[in-house]
Amino acid sequence: MELAAAASEPAGGDRPVREAPLEARIWYATLLTRVRGLRPAERLLAGKDPCEQSAGDPGAESADRGPLRPEAQAALRLCEAEIHLAGGRLTEATTAAETGLRLAAQAGNRGLPPRGHVVMAVCSVRALDLTTGLLYANRLRDAALLGQENLMPGQCVWAAAQALEARDGMESVAHLLKGIAHDEVLTRDLLLSQPAAAPWLVRAGQRLGDADLAERTVRTMGRLALMNRSFRSVQAAAEHATGLFARDADALEAASERHLDPWARASALEDASRVRSARVVERDRAVDLLRRAADAYLNAGASRDLARVQSRLRELDDHGGRPTRSRTRVSRLTDTEFAVAELVSQGLTNGRVGSQLYISPHTVAFHLKKIFRKLDVTSRVELARSWNRILVEERGDHPRESGPDFLVRPAVAARQAG
Repeated sequence: MELAAAASEPAGGDRPVREAPLEARIWYATLLTRVRGLRPAERLLAGKDPCEQSAGDPGAESADRGPLRPEAQAALRLCEAEIHLAGGRLTEATTAAETGLRLAAQAGNRGLPPRGHVVMAVCSVRALDLTTGLLYANRLRDAALLGQENLMPGQCVWAAAQALEARDGMESVAHLLKGIAHDEVLTRDLLLSQPAAAPWLVRAGQRLGDADLAERTVRTMGRLALMNRSFRSVQAAAEHATGLFARDADALEAASERHLDPWARASALEDASRVRSARVVERDRAVDLLRRAADAYLNAGASRDLARVQSRLRELDDHGGRPTRSRTRVSRLTDTEFAVAELVSQGLTNGRVGSQLYISPHTVAFHLKKIFRKLDVTSRVELARSWNRILVEERGDHPRESGPDFLVRPAVAARQAG
């Protein structure tokens, strides 16, 4: 990180940051993104001092950027895509990744596309677009066979595994997960750059009954946290993985507060809810945590995860949790109905929705009739127009957290060292 910061400084004492080599700025911004220093990364790409405080818009562009080679433009857009994904802005991430991939193809560059493929695969799976997710998972697989993913091999395998798991279940990717856990290069690359990866691997180990995978992930993440005490994202990931492994709800809630990644924060809340729901006396607390997770997934555009949480809320309701079904219309939808409503609201035809969810267009039409009745709408046009408003109105009223610094505060670091 220090080398990247030094390389991104312009030659000469007081020259503006925008005069530093663009490649160096992109490199430093990429590293900052991996530890969720998103605001400094955005400012670097815009040609501004990353240390200055600014309330500028995410992804703001520098007016003095000027004409760039297609390869440099591709790297810039793909870095912006990673920033948007880390910030929970899936639409912006997808747009930037598509642009970056197109520019990389024009430049004939074969090393950059895996970065865009990772973003596209993860965004698509979270947005319930499994067809696109699998398309990019296959491209990541092809890149691995050709040795083109050498800059981020762990992230490539992880992104592909998520897409395959979404379609075929966790058992289908068990061999990929073992490959990650037993390869030090893959593990370090992944766990340091994706705060949600360690808990995801622990969760996978628990579902597969693979204690070695879960334990190995916790140990490795713990060592990385000790070596990187300054970075909140690394500390949060270690606390999340350890809390999940030990089924410690307090630790999971603490990890959710420390996470800077919106999706990782939501998953920690969901994990804490699941642990607390095992005890009847904590059922109300579990429902509250799950509502907060739903709110965070909604803000991050993670439709697939939101559908799962809605299903879990109904399950808690059926087993004595705080009543939810009578209070919201969305909670009355089944998982499939929620997915159909989400995709139809995006303008997809019944045939396209069916291909995404692996059901027939006739079945989509059948679900739509029930969706219309439950949501009190009369057409797919009205559904598309009102879907986001319905979700926003029916989510919990939880205040959004201000963006914290990506570094651990000195006082906190001192307590951890002690």
